[in-house]
Amino acid sequence: MRVTVRLFARLRDITGASELARDLAPGATIGTVWRQLAGEFPALADYERSISSAVNADYARMDHVLHDGDEVAFLPPVSGG
Repeated sequence: MRVTVRLFARLRDITGASELARDLAPGATIGTVWRQLAGEFPALADYERSISSAVNADYARMDHVLHDGDEVAFLPPVSGG
């Protein structure tokens, strides 16, 4: 199956892209996608405990099972002032 991965802020800077496509095996989860990306871009691993994730614009946990055509978004923590 194929999913679209959207990356924001620092995560986008690390990967050099705001959107990536990934082919996954059936039963893959958001965590599967994250581990795949962290393997490809090791600097992402620093954010694993602090990111939020979403599927099709709804917040979702890392164990959420994905389906063909889903859009997965990873959002780093945001600070403001």
